[in-house]
Amino acid sequence: ILQKKLTVSVLDLVTMLSRLAPTRRILTNWRLQSIRCLSSLPVAPGFYTEQHYQISEMLNKIIEKDINPFVDEWEKKGIFPAHEVMKKLGDQGLLGVTKPVENGGMGLDYSYSVAIAETLGNIRNGGVPMAIGVQTDMSTPALAKHGNEKLKKEFLEPTIRGDFVACLGVSEPTAGSDVSGIKTTAREKGSDFVLNGGKMWITSGTQADWMCCLTITETGEKNPYKNKSLICLPMKSKGIHVEKKITKIGNNSSDTALIHFDDVIVPQSNVIGERGKGFYYQMMQFQEERLWASSNVLRPMEFLISETADYCRQRQAFGRPILANQVVQFKLCELQSEIEALRSLVYRATGEYITGNDVTRLATMAKLKAGPLSRRVADSCLQYWGGMGYTDEVCVSRGYLDFRLLSIGAGADEVMMQILSKMNGWPDTYHP
Repeated sequence: ILQKKLTVSVLDLVTMLSRLAPTRRILTNWRLQSIRCLSSLPVAPGFYTEQHYQISEMLNKIIEKDINPFVDEWEKKGIFPAHEVMKKLGDQGLLGVTKPVENGGMGLDYSYSVAIAETLGNIRNGGVPMAIGVQTDMSTPALAKHGNEKLKKEFLEPTIRGDFVACLGVSEPTAGSDVSGIKTTAREKGSDFVLNGGKMWITSGTQADWMCCLTITETGEKNPYKNKSLICLPMKSKGIHVEKKITKIGNNSSDTALIHFDDVIVPQSNVIGERGKGFYYQMMQFQEERLWASSNVLRPMEFLISETADYCRQRQAFGRPILANQVVQFKLCELQSEIEALRSLVYRATGEYITGNDVTRLATMAKLKAGPLSRRVADSCLQYWGGMGYTDEVCVSRGYLDFRLLSIGAGADEVMMQILSKMNGWPDTYHP
C-alpha cells in the first residue's frame, strides 16, 4: 500500500481515501485545503470553482518562476521589464480573463478577475501586481465594453496578448481624486484632436505603448461631468514627453511617470464609446479598479501576519518566544478576522457586480476598508519585528511602504467617505 501511495498524487490519494464513509468529511476538507495550498485561493464554495483554482495555479507557476526570483533586483533598479512579464502572462491568456472571446479574452465573469487579483498578491512586492492590474482592470474595462471593433483590434487585443503595455491617464498635477477637475484638453482640428496638458502618477508611464486618457473634449460644455471623453492615445505620438520617472517611497519596481502633452495629434475616431461620457466611463472603471485593489491586498496581508507569527515564534525575549505573549496572539487574530471580513465584502460586491447591479457603494466600502486595514496590518506586524522591521531586509518593511499607497490611489480614503456620505443623502458639509 505504501509503495502504491508513492506513485499517485496527494490529491488523487485524498480523493480515493475520501470514499471511505466514516472519514469522508474530514478528508474532503483536507483535499480542499490541499487545493488552497496549491492555488493560494481560499476555499469559497459558491464563489470559487475548480476552474478558478486551475487558473490561479497556472498564474502561481509564472509568479514562482518568472517574477518572485527577480523582485529584489527590480526593486533596486526602480523598474521591472513590463513587456517581458506581460507577454508571459498574455501567452497564458491571463491578461484577458473577463474580456470578450472575439478579442482574445476568455469571456469569464468578474469573479475570475478577483481570483487573479488575489493570486497576484503572492508576488513579493506591490509594484508588479499594481502594473498588471492597470493592464487588466483599470485601463481596459471601458474599451472592452464601449469601444468599437477598430479600437479593440488596435489596442485591446495586443494588450490582452501582452504585446502592448497599457497605462491609465486620469490624475494630473492639479487634480488627483477630484477627477472632475482635470484640465487636459483635446481641441478639434479637422478629423483629429490636438491634446495639450499633462498627466501625473502614471503607472507604467515610461514603458507603456498606449494610454487610456481622460481629457476634456467638449470645451463648450460647462458641466464637468459631461465634457470629458476617454481616448486611446498611442504613447509614441509626437508631442508626448515623459518628463521624469517619479521616485516614490514604495512600490519601487513599478515605474511612475509625469507626462506632458504638447500639441499631440490623435484621431477623433480614437474616442472610446460616446464623446462626453468619459467621466461616467471612468467611474465605471473605478468600480473594477477598487474591487481589484481590495482583492489584491488580501494575500499580502495574510503573508505578513504569517511571517510575523513565524518570526515571533523563533524570536526570544525575556526567556520566551514573543508569540507566547497574549497581546501578540490577540492582535494577530484580530487582524486575521478583519481580513476575512474584507474578503467577504469583496466577494459580496463581486457577486452583485456579476449580476449587473451597481456596486458603487460596496466597491467604495471595500476600498475604504482595505486601505486603513492594510496600513494597520503592516504597522502592527512591523512593531513585533523590532529593529529588524526597521530595515529593508525583511518583507514587513516593504509591505509597510507599499501598502501606504492603497489609502491614496484610486480615490483617497476621504473621497471614499465623501462618496458614501453623498449616497446616504447626507447634507453637503462644504460651505464656501
